Amino acid sequence: MKYPLKCLTLAALLLPGILLAEMSQEEIAKASQNPLTAMYSLPIQNNTYFNAGPLSQTKNVANFQPVLPFDLNDDWTLVTRTIVPLISLPSGMTMNSDVPFDDGSQFGIGDTTFTAFFTPKNTGDSGWIWGAGPAFYLPTASNDSLGTKKWGAGPAAVVLKMDGKWVYGALAMNIWSFGGAGQSEGIQKVNSLTLQPFVNYNLDDGWFVASVPIITANWEADNDHRWTVPMGLGVGRAMKLGSIPMTAQIHGYYNVVTPDDYGEEWQMRIQIQLLFPR
Repeated sequence: MKYPLKCLTLAALLLPGILLAEMSQEEIAKASQNPLTAMYSLPIQNNTYFNAGPLSQTKNVANFQPVLPFDLNDDWTLVTRTIVPLISLPSGMTMNSDVPFDDGSQFGIGDTTFTAFFTPKNTGDSGWIWGAGPAFYLPTASNDSLGTKKWGAGPAAVVLKMDGKWVYGALAMNIWSFGGAGQSEGIQKVNSLTLQPFVNYNLDDGWFVASVPIITANWEADNDHRWTVPMGLGVGRAMKLGSIPMTAQIHGYYNVVTPDDYGEEWQMRIQIQLLFPR
């Protein structure tokens, strides 16, 4: 009995990796384009912003975004996404309007955003996939210039559809601060919207084109400093790193609306995403 038992155990350990290795390039691409994918994934996204502020400087934000799905029961899945930014700011720039500008450059971890989407396993006849849940904003910045020093929370939702070669939808969340340094003294609070529409078209051999702009609004700012609205495109490809499915992509965006005085004009995004068995 021991030998068959060992064989079954080994098969149980190897089967997820075998299944991943057998994924087609199109399946890999679509899984990476679904924010509610049922697979573990690790997107690493580097954003370089050009012509920012009155001195037309460059800043960089690298986001580490592990996605972990959990089966709650036969009907529902909980998909968590954590975004931990690693920020590099040139001299004279800050991510926190309450902190005086610093003469030196800044580098370190920024504030963390955690979202938890409750999504049904059965999409129904419509084919639309959706999820909704809370978002939390955590003051994890390693330097006062790299974060807001505020705690925050708010609602988040995502909806998408896979329609042949197309994958399209949108993700939205709004965060309000409820505590942290200066919250009770009337220092500027956090009230911000993030809206991320996405459209992907999958080509042959794992290639795809996509537009995934990140639109933001700071509701505490005046009209001239409230909105950032980028427009642009990217190209990517699904492939395998050994037996691990992954995608790599590069995007370019121009901000048709950007905050006066300190907003950036251009953004380049480079992203890789690794997919793992559950």
